[in-house]
Amino acid sequence: MSQIRRAVNVRTQVLCGLFSLVWSLLACNVYAAPLPIDFFILDAPPLTLIDDANGHGIVGEVALLAIAKAGYTAHIQVLPWARSQKYVSEKQDLLIAPLSRTPEREDHFTWIAPVMSMDRAFFSLEHRVSSFAEARKTYRVIGVGLGSAQEEILRTHGFSSEQIHPLTIGENPAQMLLKGRIDAWFNGVPESQYIWPTVSRRKLLMSPVMSSVDLYLACSKQCSAELVQGLHDAVETLRHDGTVARIQKRYLSP
Repeated sequence: MSQIRRAVNVRTQVLCGLFSLVWSLLACNVYAAPLPIDFFILDAPPLTLIDDANGHGIVGEVALLAIAKAGYTAHIQVLPWARSQKYVSEKQDLLIAPLSRTPEREDHFTWIAPVMSMDRAFFSLEHRVSSFAEARKTYRVIGVGLGSAQEEILRTHGFSSEQIHPLTIGENPAQMLLKGRIDAWFNGVPESQYIWPTVSRRKLLMSPVMSSVDLYLACSKQCSAELVQGLHDAVETLRHDGTVARIQKRYLSP
């Protein structure tokens, strides 16, 4: 009888050990799995691309690499850009890029890390201006990306509401310029130079750089300190090891 009891005890101990091992492995897999996080972007080549076989753009690719390096898995979300900004700012632990860090936006987001600096200039088919003051006098209607920082920058420099014409971000402003419906396009230099050749072969006149603002990976105003630190460190690692520069070169090289 004692031998039977001893055998049962041994068997029980073995089963308990196996159960503990299986439970530990399952627990490790659960805890090791990347945490899902929503990441809001827009179609603004070459900065971010939504559905392109070549990738997600300069800022998009850097952000996605940083998100993965920090232990998260990104769920890309797309809304009209102004709505994306409002939604992200009012929720919690949502990511958004590329976002220019401007005075108007400063208190609405948690600024994780700059990815790249973006120069902005006026583009026109007829008149090249050399200053904001000259642009105010020369251009009757200036196209800017809807929900972009360009509108805020122009207002700061004294442009009237009648002069500023917000348009859907992408090639739409370029098409409007080509058709003569706007006199100029105030936009990021890399984006305009990337888009224009796909729209027309006409020579595009560019002003000197009028503004240069960093583009950030940002988070909701209410954002986990751990999430912010992890992503900040990941972006800085990608910058220091040359990854950011390599991605920029791939998209901006002729």
